[in-house]
Order: sequence, then structure tokens, then C-alpha cells
Amino acid sequence: MLLSSEEVLDELNLNRYNTSEEGYRRLIPAVSVCKKAIQVNCYFIKDSYKILSSALQSANTPLKELNLSNSDLQDSGVELLSDGLRSSYCKLETLRLAGCNLTINSCEKLALALQSGNSSLKELVLSNNDLQDSGVEVLSAGLKSSHCKLETLRLTICNLGDEACRSVESALQLEHSSLKELDLSNNDLQDSGVELLSVGLNSSHCKLEILRMMPG
Repeated sequence: MLLSSEEVLDELNLNRYNTSEEGYRRLIPAVSVCKKAIQVNCYFIKDSYKILSSALQSANTPLKELNLSNSDLQDSGVELLSDGLRSSYCKLETLRLAGCNLTINSCEKLALALQSGNSSLKELVLSNNDLQDSGVEVLSAGLKSSHCKLETLRLTICNLGDEACRSVESALQLEHSSLKELDLSNNDLQDSGVELLSVGLNSSHCKLEILRMMPG
């Protein structure tokens, strides 16, 4: 019924359905008629990410928010999604990937998406992934792009140090930066990291309004 309906759904939350694994697989394509999709953790397989990527590339998709947090997405899943994120038809504004077993390789794919002139992403949540400083350095290439529209970036519990602050600081100083909210809580930034960030915060081009650095 979801797929045959011409009406756009406000939300598809697979956690609300009590069905079999095959039932979940049959429901996943319904994201193509939803504005917001929340995916259940247990039943995600490689084919599911291919379906999501195809949905993002559909000319008629209304999907603006996708939450895959705490699923075993891994770098291979992000690679599949990145094709959809770079599509000229993709309207996605919010992508939540907290606790998805991501590494620096995912940061590279996401950076490419942020650099795309087609990207509409305004909020990216990567918390609770072992990205490390090297991952944020790679991601910063996307943050520095003139095409990047990102306003909110969440990197809590990502095993970051002061070098991650250096990467973010350089992006904050750019005139075209859109970043308004940054969450670096529960990382080992130390005083040296805060000192590096302050350079970006003092820039006349910095648009940051909210900065979170709560201790672990």
C-alpha cells in the first residue's frame, strides 16, 4: 500500500513494524515516497543500501532526512550511499550516521558528496565512530568546498585530538563557510585543540553560533 500510494508520507519508521526479515526488505523501497526515513538496525544488508541509494537518485523522491544511526553500515554502505548523495535529484538535508562503524574511508566518500554542486546536506551526524584526526582531516576537504551547505556537524565520541581542531579551524575561516553548529564533545581535544579552534572562531568569516565541547 505504501508503494502504490501517490501521497507523500511524512515519515517511515521501520522500528514501528513487527514483521519478518523479508517483510522489512519489502518495506525499505517505501523510502522513495517519504520525507523522513528511520531505518531499523537489525535487517540492514548490502541490498538495502543499494535501494536507498537508488531512492536518493530518483527524480521524484521527497526524502529530506535519513537516519541510519546504530546500524552496521560500515564504509561499504557509505560508499553505496555516496552515489545517491551526489545525484542532481538528491534533496537530502539531514543524514544521521552515529554509531555505524565508520572510518576514514567513509569520511573520504562524504567529503566528495559535500564537494558536489548537487549536495543539499545541511546536517551531518557522525558521532560515535572511530574517525580519528585523519578522518576529520579528509572530511575537511568537503567542509572547505564552496559547494558545501553544511550548517550542523556532530562529531562526539570520534576519538579526536587537537589535529582534528586544526582541520575544522581552517574551514571556519572561509568566507563561504555555512557551519553554524559544531559538536566535538567527548573527545581528547586538550588545551592545544581549543587554542587552534579559537583562531577560526576569531575569524571575521566564522558563522559558528553553537560550539559544544563537553568532556567525556
